[in-house]
Amino acid sequence: MATESKQLLRSRRFLPMFLTQFFGAFNDNVYKYALLMVFTYGWITLNGMEISTLNNLAALLFILPFFIFSATAGQLADRYDRARLVQLLKLGEIFIMLLACLGFLLGNLWLLLLALFLMGTQSAFFGPIKYAMLPDILQESELMAGNALFQSGTSLAILLGMVLGGIVISLSAGNMWWICLTIVMVAIIGYLCSRMILQQPIADSTLKVNWNFFVTSWQMIRLSYGLPLIFLILLGNSWYWFYGAAFITQIPQMTQQYLHGNENVSSVVLTFFSIGVVMGSALCKKLSGQRVNIKLVPIGATGLVIFAFYLAWALSQLPVQQGDYFTISQIFQQGLHYYHVFIAVTLLGISGGFYIVPLYAMMQAKSPSHQRARIVAANNIFNAIFMVAAAIFCIIILSVLQLNLLYLFVMTGLFSAVITTILILKIRSILENLH
Repeated sequence: MATESKQLLRSRRFLPMFLTQFFGAFNDNVYKYALLMVFTYGWITLNGMEISTLNNLAALLFILPFFIFSATAGQLADRYDRARLVQLLKLGEIFIMLLACLGFLLGNLWLLLLALFLMGTQSAFFGPIKYAMLPDILQESELMAGNALFQSGTSLAILLGMVLGGIVISLSAGNMWWICLTIVMVAIIGYLCSRMILQQPIADSTLKVNWNFFVTSWQMIRLSYGLPLIFLILLGNSWYWFYGAAFITQIPQMTQQYLHGNENVSSVVLTFFSIGVVMGSALCKKLSGQRVNIKLVPIGATGLVIFAFYLAWALSQLPVQQGDYFTISQIFQQGLHYYHVFIAVTLLGISGGFYIVPLYAMMQAKSPSHQRARIVAANNIFNAIFMVAAAIFCIIILSVLQLNLLYLFVMTGLFSAVITTILILKIRSILENLH
Protein backbone atom coordinates (compact mmCIF):
# COMPACT_ATOMS: atom_id res chain seq x y z
CA MET A 1 0.00 0.00 0.00
CA ALA A 2 2.89 2.36 0.69
CA THR A 3 4.27 1.68 -2.80
CA GLU A 4 0.82 2.20 -4.30
CA SER A 5 0.47 5.55 -2.51
CA LYS A 6 3.86 6.70 -3.81
CA GLN A 7 2.88 5.70 -7.33
CA LEU A 8 -0.36 7.68 -7.08
CA LEU A 9 1.44 10.76 -5.77
CA ARG A 10 3.79 10.59 -8.76
CA SER A 11 0.95 10.14 -11.22
CA ARG A 12 -0.16 13.01 -13.45
CA ARG A 13 -3.74 11.73 -13.23
CA PHE A 14 -3.81 12.02 -9.41
CA LEU A 15 -1.19 14.50 -8.15
CA PRO A 16 -2.60 17.79 -9.59
CA MET A 17 -6.04 17.06 -8.15
CA PHE A 18 -4.51 16.06 -4.83
CA LEU A 19 -2.51 19.32 -4.64
CA THR A 20 -5.50 21.42 -5.70
CA GLN A 21 -7.60 19.82 -2.98
CA PHE A 22 -4.76 20.19 -0.47
CA PHE A 23 -4.26 23.92 -1.00
CA GLY A 24 -8.01 24.53 -1.09
CA ALA A 25 -8.51 22.87 2.30
CA PHE A 26 -5.35 24.57 3.55
CA ASN A 27 -6.57 28.05 2.63
CA ASP A 28 -10.07 27.43 3.97
CA ASN A 29 -8.58 26.65 7.34
CA VAL A 30 -5.95 29.39 7.37
CA TYR A 31 -8.82 31.84 6.89
CA LYS A 32 -11.36 30.16 9.17
CA TYR A 33 -8.93 29.69 12.03
CA ALA A 34 -7.48 33.18 11.69
CA LEU A 35 -11.06 34.40 11.93
CA LEU A 36 -11.72 32.36 15.09
CA MET A 37 -8.52 33.73 16.61
CA VAL A 38 -9.51 37.28 15.71
CA PHE A 39 -12.89 36.73 17.38
CA THR A 40 -11.72 34.80 20.44
CA TYR A 41 -8.79 37.01 21.37
CA GLY A 42 -10.47 40.32 20.55
CA TRP A 43 -8.55 41.63 17.52
CA ILE A 44 -11.68 43.27 16.04
CA THR A 45 -14.92 44.68 17.44
CA LEU A 46 -17.55 41.96 17.87
CA ASN A 47 -20.54 44.34 17.91
CA GLY A 48 -21.64 43.05 21.31
CA MET A 49 -21.90 39.37 20.27
CA GLU A 50 -20.71 36.57 22.54
CA ILE A 51 -17.57 34.76 21.37
CA SER A 52 -19.20 31.30 21.48
CA THR A 53 -22.19 32.55 19.48
CA LEU A 54 -19.98 34.23 16.89
CA ASN A 55 -17.69 31.20 16.51
CA ASN A 56 -20.64 28.89 15.90
CA LEU A 57 -22.30 31.46 13.62
CA ALA A 58 -19.11 31.52 11.55
CA ALA A 59 -19.22 27.71 11.31
CA LEU A 60 -22.85 27.88 10.22
CA LEU A 61 -22.16 30.50 7.52
CA PHE A 62 -19.38 28.40 6.01
CA ILE A 63 -21.57 25.29 5.88
CA LEU A 64 -24.87 26.85 4.76
CA PRO A 65 -23.81 27.09 1.06
CA PHE A 66 -23.32 23.31 0.98
CA PHE A 67 -27.03 22.94 1.64
CA ILE A 68 -28.07 25.61 -0.85
CA PHE A 69 -25.72 24.92 -3.79
CA SER A 70 -24.57 21.28 -3.62
CA ALA A 71 -27.38 19.93 -5.81
CA THR A 72 -26.62 22.36 -8.63
CA ALA A 73 -22.90 21.70 -8.16
CA GLY A 74 -23.50 17.98 -8.63
CA GLN A 75 -25.38 18.57 -11.88
CA LEU A 76 -22.64 20.85 -13.21
CA ALA A 77 -19.99 18.26 -12.30
CA ASP A 78 -21.85 15.58 -14.30
CA ARG A 79 -22.62 17.91 -17.22
CA TYR A 80 -19.28 19.66 -17.90
CA ASP A 81 -15.53 18.99 -17.95
CA ARG A 82 -14.64 18.78 -14.26
CA ALA A 83 -11.07 19.98 -14.78
CA ARG A 84 -12.29 23.24 -16.32
CA LEU A 85 -14.82 23.73 -13.53
CA VAL A 86 -12.09 23.30 -10.91
CA GLN A 87 -9.94 25.96 -12.60
CA LEU A 88 -12.81 28.47 -12.63
CA LEU A 89 -13.54 27.80 -8.97
CA LYS A 90 -9.91 28.27 -7.96
CA LEU A 91 -9.82 31.55 -9.87
CA GLY A 92 -12.89 32.63 -7.91
CA GLU A 93 -11.10 31.78 -4.67
CA ILE A 94 -8.49 34.48 -5.40
CA PHE A 95 -11.17 37.17 -5.65
CA ILE A 96 -12.90 35.93 -2.48
CA MET A 97 -9.63 36.16 -0.57
CA LEU A 98 -9.16 39.74 -1.81
CA LEU A 99 -12.57 40.55 -0.32
CA ALA A 100 -11.48 38.91 2.95
CA CYS A 101 -8.35 41.07 2.91
CA LEU A 102 -10.54 44.15 2.73
CA GLY A 103 -12.48 42.90 5.74
CA PHE A 104 -9.30 42.31 7.77
CA LEU A 105 -7.76 45.67 6.89
CA LEU A 106 -10.96 47.60 7.66
CA GLY A 107 -11.74 45.50 10.74
CA ASN A 108 -15.21 44.94 9.27
CA LEU A 109 -16.93 41.92 10.84
CA TRP A 110 -19.62 41.66 8.16
CA LEU A 111 -17.19 41.67 5.23
CA LEU A 112 -15.24 38.88 6.92
CA LEU A 113 -18.41 36.83 7.42
CA LEU A 114 -19.47 37.47 3.80
CA ALA A 115 -16.08 36.21 2.57
CA LEU A 116 -16.52 33.15 4.79
CA PHE A 117 -19.93 32.46 3.22
CA LEU A 118 -18.43 32.82 -0.27
CA MET A 119 -15.57 30.45 0.63
CA GLY A 120 -18.20 27.96 1.71
CA THR A 121 -19.97 28.47 -1.63
CA GLN A 122 -16.75 27.84 -3.56
CA SER A 123 -16.10 24.67 -1.52
CA ALA A 124 -19.70 23.51 -2.07
CA PHE A 125 -19.20 23.59 -5.84
CA PHE A 126 -15.78 21.94 -5.56
CA GLY A 127 -16.88 19.00 -3.39
CA PRO A 128 -18.92 16.97 -5.93
CA ILE A 129 -16.20 17.44 -8.54
CA LYS A 130 -13.30 16.10 -6.49
CA TYR A 131 -15.00 12.98 -5.16
CA ALA A 132 -16.73 12.18 -8.46
CA MET A 133 -13.41 12.53 -10.26
CA LEU A 134 -11.56 10.01 -8.10
CA PRO A 135 -13.26 6.87 -9.49
CA ASP A 136 -12.60 8.20 -13.01
CA ILE A 137 -8.87 8.68 -12.49
CA LEU A 138 -8.34 5.63 -10.24
CA GLN A 139 -9.03 1.93 -10.62
CA GLU A 140 -11.36 0.38 -8.02
CA SER A 141 -8.37 -1.38 -6.43
CA GLU A 142 -6.82 2.08 -5.93
CA LEU A 143 -9.87 3.70 -4.34
CA MET A 144 -9.00 2.86 -0.72
CA ALA A 145 -5.45 4.18 -1.21
CA GLY A 146 -6.69 7.25 -3.09
CA ASN A 147 -9.32 8.09 -0.49
CA ALA A 148 -6.86 7.52 2.35
CA LEU A 149 -4.40 9.88 0.65
CA PHE A 150 -7.16 12.44 0.11
CA GLN A 151 -8.30 12.14 3.72
CA SER A 152 -4.75 12.24 5.08
CA GLY A 153 -3.87 15.16 2.81
CA THR A 154 -7.01 17.02 3.78
CA SER A 155 -6.36 16.42 7.47
CA LEU A 156 -2.77 17.59 7.06
CA ALA A 157 -3.99 20.65 5.15
CA ILE A 158 -6.50 21.41 7.91
CA LEU A 159 -3.78 21.00 10.51
CA LEU A 160 -1.23 23.17 8.73
CA GLY A 161 -3.85 25.72 7.75
CA MET A 162 -5.13 26.12 11.29
CA VAL A 163 -1.63 26.22 12.73
CA LEU A 164 -0.49 28.79 10.18
CA GLY A 165 -3.64 30.86 10.64
CA GLY A 166 -3.09 30.95 14.40
CA ILE A 167 0.62 31.67 14.11
CA VAL A 168 0.20 34.50 11.59
CA ILE A 169 -2.45 36.19 13.74
CA SER A 170 -0.40 35.67 16.91
CA LEU A 171 2.89 36.98 15.48
CA SER A 172 1.38 39.85 13.49
CA ALA A 173 0.40 41.71 16.68
CA GLY A 174 -2.60 43.27 15.00
CA ASN A 175 -0.97 43.91 11.60
CA MET A 176 -3.50 42.30 9.26
CA TRP A 177 -1.32 42.64 6.16
CA TRP A 178 0.40 39.35 6.99
CA ILE A 179 -2.77 37.24 7.03
CA CYS A 180 -3.91 39.02 3.84
CA LEU A 181 -0.73 38.14 2.00
CA THR A 182 -0.94 34.55 3.23
CA ILE A 183 -4.48 33.78 2.06
CA VAL A 184 -4.03 35.45 -1.35
CA MET A 185 -0.74 33.65 -2.04
CA VAL A 186 -2.20 30.25 -1.13
CA ALA A 187 -5.20 30.90 -3.39
CA ILE A 188 -2.84 31.67 -6.30
CA ILE A 189 -0.84 28.47 -5.67
CA GLY A 190 -4.07 26.45 -5.66
CA TYR A 191 -5.10 27.97 -8.98
CA LEU A 192 -1.73 27.14 -10.56
CA CYS A 193 -2.06 23.51 -9.39
CA SER A 194 -5.55 23.29 -10.93
CA ARG A 195 -4.10 24.24 -14.32
CA MET A 196 -2.22 20.91 -14.28
CA ILE A 197 -5.35 18.71 -13.99
CA LEU A 198 -5.93 16.58 -17.10
CA GLN A 199 -9.08 17.15 -19.13
CA GLN A 200 -11.88 14.90 -17.88
CA PRO A 201 -14.65 13.06 -19.76
CA ILE A 202 -18.16 14.47 -19.40
CA ALA A 203 -20.32 12.04 -17.44
CA ASP A 204 -23.71 13.04 -18.91
CA SER A 205 -23.65 15.50 -21.83
CA THR A 206 -27.46 15.37 -22.17
CA LEU A 207 -28.13 16.51 -18.62
CA LYS A 208 -30.07 19.77 -18.31
CA VAL A 209 -28.96 21.76 -15.29
CA ASN A 210 -31.83 22.94 -13.09
CA TRP A 211 -30.84 26.22 -11.41
CA ASN A 212 -33.65 26.07 -8.85
CA PHE A 213 -31.47 25.28 -5.83
CA PHE A 214 -34.22 24.02 -3.56
CA VAL A 215 -35.98 21.81 -6.13
CA THR A 216 -32.70 20.21 -7.16
CA SER A 217 -31.64 19.71 -3.54
CA TRP A 218 -34.85 17.81 -2.92
CA GLN A 219 -34.24 15.77 -6.10
CA MET A 220 -30.73 14.86 -4.90
CA ILE A 221 -32.09 13.74 -1.54
CA ARG A 222 -34.77 11.62 -3.25
CA LEU A 223 -32.14 10.15 -5.59
CA SER A 224 -30.00 9.01 -2.66
CA TYR A 225 -33.03 7.79 -0.70
CA GLY A 226 -33.88 5.52 -3.62
CA LEU A 227 -30.52 3.76 -3.12
CA PRO A 228 -30.81 2.35 0.45
CA LEU A 229 -27.15 1.40 0.91
CA ILE A 230 -25.93 4.75 -0.44
CA PHE A 231 -28.45 6.61 1.71
CA LEU A 232 -27.19 4.96 4.90
CA ILE A 233 -23.56 5.59 3.94
CA LEU A 234 -24.36 9.28 3.38
CA LEU A 235 -25.98 9.50 6.80
CA GLY A 236 -22.90 7.86 8.31
CA ASN A 237 -20.61 10.36 6.57
CA SER A 238 -22.74 13.26 7.69
CA TRP A 239 -22.76 12.17 11.30
CA TYR A 240 -18.95 12.39 11.25
CA TRP A 241 -19.20 16.02 10.13
CA PHE A 242 -21.77 16.82 12.84
CA TYR A 243 -19.44 15.29 15.39
CA GLY A 244 -16.34 17.02 14.04
CA ALA A 245 -18.05 20.40 13.83
CA ALA A 246 -19.27 20.10 17.42
CA PHE A 247 -15.73 19.49 18.66
CA ILE A 248 -13.37 21.43 16.39
CA THR A 249 -15.31 24.71 16.46
CA GLN A 250 -15.00 24.77 20.26
CA ILE A 251 -11.23 24.22 20.40
CA PRO A 252 -10.26 27.93 20.65
CA GLN A 253 -12.76 28.46 23.47
CA MET A 254 -11.75 25.16 25.15
CA THR A 255 -8.09 26.19 25.02
CA GLN A 256 -8.78 29.61 26.48
CA GLN A 257 -11.22 28.56 29.24
CA TYR A 258 -9.88 25.17 30.35
CA LEU A 259 -6.23 24.96 29.33
CA HIS A 260 -5.73 28.70 29.90
CA GLY A 261 -3.58 28.70 26.77
CA ASN A 262 -2.85 31.39 24.23
CA GLU A 263 -3.52 31.34 20.47
CA ASN A 264 -0.51 29.13 19.78
CA VAL A 265 -1.64 26.52 22.32
CA SER A 266 -4.95 26.35 20.47
CA SER A 267 -3.01 25.54 17.32
CA VAL A 268 -1.15 22.78 19.19
CA VAL A 269 -4.44 21.18 20.27
CA LEU A 270 -5.57 21.18 16.64
CA THR A 271 -2.21 19.74 15.63
CA PHE A 272 -2.72 16.73 17.88
CA PHE A 273 -6.25 16.21 16.52
CA SER A 274 -5.15 16.45 12.88
CA ILE A 275 -2.14 14.18 13.43
CA GLY A 276 -4.59 11.68 14.88
CA VAL A 277 -6.77 11.83 11.74
CA VAL A 278 -3.70 11.35 9.52
CA MET A 279 -2.60 8.37 11.64
CA GLY A 280 -6.10 6.89 11.59
CA SER A 281 -6.40 7.30 7.81
CA ALA A 282 -2.97 5.73 7.21
CA LEU A 283 -3.69 2.80 9.54
CA CYS A 284 -7.09 2.32 7.93
CA LYS A 285 -5.48 2.12 4.50
CA LYS A 286 -2.91 -0.39 5.77
CA LEU A 287 -5.36 -2.62 7.65
CA SER A 288 -8.13 -2.61 5.03
CA GLY A 289 -5.99 -3.62 2.07
CA GLN A 290 -7.34 -2.97 -1.42
CA ARG A 291 -10.88 -4.17 -0.76
CA VAL A 292 -13.56 -1.57 -0.08
CA ASN A 293 -15.21 -2.65 3.19
CA ILE A 294 -16.46 -1.25 6.49
CA LYS A 295 -14.76 -3.60 8.94
CA LEU A 296 -12.90 -0.72 10.65
CA VAL A 297 -15.88 1.64 10.85
CA PRO A 298 -17.25 0.12 14.12
CA ILE A 299 -13.81 0.54 15.73
CA GLY A 300 -13.74 4.20 14.74
CA ALA A 301 -17.33 4.72 15.90
CA THR A 302 -16.52 3.18 19.30
CA GLY A 303 -13.51 5.47 19.67
CA LEU A 304 -15.59 8.55 18.88
CA VAL A 305 -17.77 7.69 21.89
CA ILE A 306 -15.16 6.57 24.42
CA PHE A 307 -12.68 9.36 23.75
CA ALA A 308 -15.35 12.08 23.87
CA PHE A 309 -15.96 10.99 27.48
CA TYR A 310 -12.21 10.80 28.07
CA LEU A 311 -11.74 14.38 26.83
CA ALA A 312 -14.57 15.67 29.03
CA TRP A 313 -13.07 13.90 32.05
CA ALA A 314 -9.58 15.25 31.32
CA LEU A 315 -10.87 18.82 31.04
CA SER A 316 -12.81 18.45 34.29
CA GLN A 317 -9.56 17.63 36.13
CA LEU A 318 -7.78 20.85 35.12
CA PRO A 319 -7.35 23.52 37.83
CA VAL A 320 -8.78 27.01 37.38
CA GLN A 321 -5.93 29.33 36.35
CA GLN A 322 -5.50 33.10 36.65
CA GLY A 323 -3.09 35.55 35.05
CA ASP A 324 -1.49 35.49 31.63
CA TYR A 325 -2.34 32.70 29.24
CA PHE A 326 0.13 29.81 29.04
CA THR A 327 2.51 29.60 26.09
CA ILE A 328 3.28 26.33 24.30
CA SER A 329 6.35 25.65 26.44
CA GLN A 330 4.47 26.47 29.65
CA ILE A 331 1.45 24.30 28.88
CA PHE A 332 3.57 21.13 28.89
CA GLN A 333 4.91 22.00 32.35
CA GLN A 334 1.49 22.10 34.00
CA GLY A 335 1.10 18.47 34.98
CA LEU A 336 -0.28 15.11 33.84
CA HIS A 337 -3.90 16.18 33.37
CA TYR A 338 -2.90 18.53 30.55
CA TYR A 339 -1.29 15.58 28.77
CA HIS A 340 -4.56 13.66 29.10
CA VAL A 341 -6.26 16.38 27.05
CA PHE A 342 -3.74 16.07 24.22
CA ILE A 343 -3.93 12.25 24.28
CA ALA A 344 -7.75 12.36 24.16
CA VAL A 345 -7.75 14.78 21.22
CA THR A 346 -5.26 12.59 19.31
CA LEU A 347 -7.30 9.45 19.91
CA LEU A 348 -10.42 11.25 18.69
CA GLY A 349 -8.56 12.04 15.47
CA ILE A 350 -7.42 8.43 14.99
CA SER A 351 -10.98 7.21 15.53
CA GLY A 352 -12.25 9.70 12.98
CA GLY A 353 -9.81 8.39 10.35
CA PHE A 354 -10.93 4.78 10.98
CA TYR A 355 -14.56 5.84 10.69
CA ILE A 356 -14.66 8.09 7.62
CA VAL A 357 -12.15 6.66 5.09
CA PRO A 358 -14.02 3.36 4.43
CA LEU A 359 -17.37 5.14 4.19
CA TYR A 360 -16.13 7.58 1.53
CA ALA A 361 -14.52 4.78 -0.47
CA MET A 362 -17.72 2.73 -0.31
CA MET A 363 -19.83 5.72 -1.37
CA GLN A 364 -17.73 6.10 -4.52
CA ALA A 365 -17.49 2.38 -5.30
CA LYS A 366 -21.22 1.68 -4.88
CA SER A 367 -22.60 4.80 -6.62
CA PRO A 368 -23.83 4.47 -10.24
CA SER A 369 -21.10 6.00 -12.43
CA HIS A 370 -23.43 8.31 -14.40
CA GLN A 371 -24.90 9.70 -11.15
CA ARG A 372 -21.75 9.75 -9.03
CA ALA A 373 -21.31 13.54 -8.84
CA ARG A 374 -24.96 13.93 -7.90
CA ILE A 375 -24.57 11.31 -5.16
CA VAL A 376 -21.58 13.28 -3.86
CA ALA A 377 -23.74 16.41 -4.05
CA ALA A 378 -26.40 14.64 -1.99
CA ASN A 379 -23.67 13.70 0.47
CA ASN A 380 -22.66 17.35 0.74
CA ILE A 381 -26.28 18.39 1.28
CA PHE A 382 -26.59 15.92 4.14
CA ASN A 383 -23.20 17.03 5.50
CA ALA A 384 -24.39 20.63 5.42
CA ILE A 385 -27.66 19.80 7.16
CA PHE A 386 -25.82 17.92 9.89
CA MET A 387 -23.16 20.62 10.33
CA VAL A 388 -25.73 23.42 10.46
CA ALA A 389 -27.57 21.28 13.01
CA ALA A 390 -24.28 20.94 14.92
CA ALA A 391 -23.81 24.73 14.99
CA ILE A 392 -27.39 25.22 16.20
CA PHE A 393 -26.96 22.40 18.73
CA CYS A 394 -23.80 24.03 20.10
CA ILE A 395 -25.43 27.47 20.28
CA ILE A 396 -28.39 25.99 22.22
CA ILE A 397 -26.16 24.08 24.65
CA LEU A 398 -23.60 26.85 25.24
CA SER A 399 -25.55 30.07 24.78
CA VAL A 400 -29.24 29.31 25.38
CA LEU A 401 -28.98 26.67 28.12
CA GLN A 402 -25.70 28.19 29.40
CA LEU A 403 -24.11 24.75 29.86
CA ASN A 404 -20.35 24.33 29.58
CA LEU A 405 -18.23 22.52 27.00
CA LEU A 406 -18.02 19.36 29.11
CA TYR A 407 -21.78 18.84 28.81
CA LEU A 408 -21.53 19.48 25.07
CA PHE A 409 -18.81 16.86 24.56
CA VAL A 410 -20.55 14.22 26.70
CA MET A 411 -23.92 14.74 25.00
CA THR A 412 -22.29 14.53 21.56
CA GLY A 413 -20.61 11.28 22.57
CA LEU A 414 -23.91 9.81 23.79
CA PHE A 415 -25.70 10.75 20.56
CA SER A 416 -22.82 9.22 18.57
CA ALA A 417 -23.18 5.90 20.40
CA VAL A 418 -26.84 5.60 19.44
CA ILE A 419 -26.65 6.93 15.88
CA THR A 420 -23.55 5.06 14.69
CA THR A 421 -24.75 1.76 16.17
CA ILE A 422 -28.04 1.97 14.26
CA LEU A 423 -26.36 2.99 10.99
CA ILE A 424 -23.63 0.34 11.08
CA LEU A 425 -26.11 -2.46 11.83
CA LYS A 426 -28.33 -1.38 8.94
CA ILE A 427 -25.40 -1.09 6.49
CA ARG A 428 -24.13 -4.53 7.46
CA SER A 429 -27.60 -6.00 6.97
CA ILE A 430 -27.89 -4.62 3.43
CA LEU A 431 -24.36 -5.77 2.48
CA GLU A 432 -25.09 -9.29 3.77
CA ASN A 433 -28.27 -9.41 1.67
CA LEU A 434 -26.37 -8.25 -1.43
CA HIS A 435 -23.89 -11.09 -1.03
